[in-house]
Amino acid sequence: MYDFQYAKPARLADAVKMAAEADSKFIAGGMTLLPALKQRMARPSTLIDLSGIAELTGISMQEGLLTIGAMTCHFEVASSELVHAAIPSLSALAGTIGDQQVRHRGTIGGSVANNDPNADYPAGLLGLGATIATDRRVIPADDFFRGLFDTALDEGEVLTGVTFPIPDAAAYMKFPSPASGYALIGVMVSRTGGNVRVAVTGGGHGVFRMATAEAALAADWSPQALAEIEVDHDLLTDDHSAPVLYKAALIRVLTARAVASTIRPS
Repeated sequence: MYDFQYAKPARLADAVKMAAEADSKFIAGGMTLLPALKQRMARPSTLIDLSGIAELTGISMQEGLLTIGAMTCHFEVASSELVHAAIPSLSALAGTIGDQQVRHRGTIGGSVANNDPNADYPAGLLGLGATIATDRRVIPADDFFRGLFDTALDEGEVLTGVTFPIPDAAAYMKFPSPASGYALIGVMVSRTGGNVRVAVTGGGHGVFRMATAEAALAADWSPQALAEIEVDHDLLTDDHSAPVLYKAALIRVLTARAVASTIRPS
């Protein structure tokens, strides 16, 4: 580690003001930033801790929309009766992240803002059609995630919360890395009326929607509809975790399992 200034404001306005006056970084749970600091991959002069800002925490339901504050930790999302009642697939997703220590410390805002290519929440947001609120604007998930560790956030912009519409059916299926718990492949599927969304994380280039699966499921919401779908190999990478062909096979299998899990036996 190296010398830096540490600030823990109690108000969002103060955090924004501090960021404008210094070469700074915001820290939420620190699951990614602290290792980056230790390895000198990030060297801000000021670290602005958002954990003291009460307005960035909490879970609420208003006008049929579920909103989760940016500093709400994974454990709170996983254990929330409100989340489980509204979008059980989202609470299930949160319950698969890392281990107990990570779930009690890591936050939804930190995960989303970091946009790790193997993180679970980006697939959840993109697959459910969420919107991301900041101190400046509201950004649809389709416009927010731009690639490896890249988002639409501008310098000094603070992610304040995420809002989810309530789907008619949704599920998240994940094949986790045994070493890290990250998604080797994770797939979120949702259906709201005639609108179908399928989002994939873990492919290597960052979270993406799978148009072929969406079209097939819009015509027939069943695992059988996915039997012949093509997975775009250009969206996947060969890496230390798995080759492209294996990842493509996982995507097909997990998407079918996710859809199957939403269908109640007659």
